[in-house]
Amino acid sequence: MDSTTLTALKITLHCASLATFLVMIPGTWIAYVLARRDFPGKNILSAIVGLPLVLPPTAVGYLLLQLLSTEGLLGQNRLGFDLNILLTWKAVTLACAVMSLPLVIRTARVAFEGVDPRLESMARTLGHSRIKTFFCYTLPLAFRGIFAALILGFTRALGEFGATVTIAGNIPGKTQTLASAIFTAQQVGNQTEAYFLLGIALIIGFVAILVSEYLSQRQTQ
Repeated sequence: MDSTTLTALKITLHCASLATFLVMIPGTWIAYVLARRDFPGKNILSAIVGLPLVLPPTAVGYLLLQLLSTEGLLGQNRLGFDLNILLTWKAVTLACAVMSLPLVIRTARVAFEGVDPRLESMARTLGHSRIKTFFCYTLPLAFRGIFAALILGFTRALGEFGATVTIAGNIPGKTQTLASAIFTAQQVGNQTEAYFLLGIALIIGFVAILVSEYLSQRQTQ
């Protein structure tokens, strides 16, 4: 493994881990709200958070690019200062977070829906507040499913390419990830490196999905 490949792997793991951490709290909260609350616009909210699952990743990247461009809502002209996100590792993290969030929410929502609401009602009748009921009963009962959701989100972030290359580029040693390194190796005809990187991606993905499946089965039991 040469230094460029090792750096690409480090960037991928670092940004995917950070992206998973960033979506953990908002993803869990949105999943809980969708699983336990009925309110006007619930279906619209569910559709909005699920859009990155059905949109082409390059389309998501283009939307983020427009949002962060100089004239965008989060651009330098609107905010008065530059967030310095585009073409940096922060752009890689942002793209990974946006693309993995819907998967985290959908999986965590299933975990919350698997918790019997009667247990929460019993906790409330014992004098526990809604917040205490959530942290002492609902969250522990749904923990395995939520952890599985985070693992799936992490694997989605590991394989992200379209949105990442749109707002972060494919700069070796700076924003090049495992997915973009595979693309580059294939483009220049370096089949040995492409197969090697593919093997790494397969091993990481297989182990992560295996752990997620195990946790999901335990959650169901």
